[in-house]
Amino acid sequence: MEKKLQAFINSGLIDKYILGDTSIAESVEVEHYISDYPEIEEEYNRLQDNLEIIAKSNSVEAPKHMLASVLKDIEEKPVISLNSPKQKTPWYSIAASFAAIGFAVLAFLLYQKNMVLIEENQVVVDEIFDLRSDIDSYNSKLDNVMLQFQKLNNPETEKYVLRGNSRAKDLKTVAYINPIDKTSMIDVVSLPKLPEEQQFQIWAELQDKMVSLGILDVNDRNLKSIPYMENALGLSITIENKNGTTNKATAENSVAEISLKNK
Repeated sequence: MEKKLQAFINSGLIDKYILGDTSIAESVEVEHYISDYPEIEEEYNRLQDNLEIIAKSNSVEAPKHMLASVLKDIEEKPVISLNSPKQKTPWYSIAASFAAIGFAVLAFLLYQKNMVLIEENQVVVDEIFDLRSDIDSYNSKLDNVMLQFQKLNNPETEKYVLRGNSRAKDLKTVAYINPIDKTSMIDVVSLPKLPEEQQFQIWAELQDKMVSLGILDVNDRNLKSIPYMENALGLSITIENKNGTTNKATAENSVAEISLKNK
């Protein structure tokens, strides 16, 4: 987010907005950033203050004799007496009044149309921001998939298939272990459905104990990382009760197991 805000500040749109050089869409985008991000509002206020300082430094003081000249011109103009005959309003004054009224009506209509355009542009800007968020999310998922693909195709990655025994004939999972990078992943290909109170659990067999590597969800069909166990002798999958103990594996609960070679 900081990179995104910095990129917006560096784009120069705030300077153009202060000088009145932005388009309607650009103005809507700048106002959106100012209202939603305090950092942008602070930068906007700072640039306004700098512009005011520059304007004051370049201002020219009016000549001292200017006031006296204005007062002299006022004194020389004739004063209309209240007793003097009334003059008819010239036709061009009436025409100017109608023109002013027409201009005011036109300005109001243009203002309403402009407000509608601003609202429509705001909708477009919001949709653009949503699209950017979706693209960022998609790119993040794509990067994750590419990273997993690279791990799976690494020559150092070893592949182990775990198939279920008679208690779980439809069980099939694939473990990918890289002893160089010290990473482990499990791909749940298929798992049989269990009663609500039971679950599948994967274990690493060490020299003197079994260490839990996590739960395998029946609804989870995605490749996911599991803890890497140094010097593991094998992997096994058991069926455990959800409300029971899940930190100790037993042979009678085992439904799939493999021996890890080259360890």
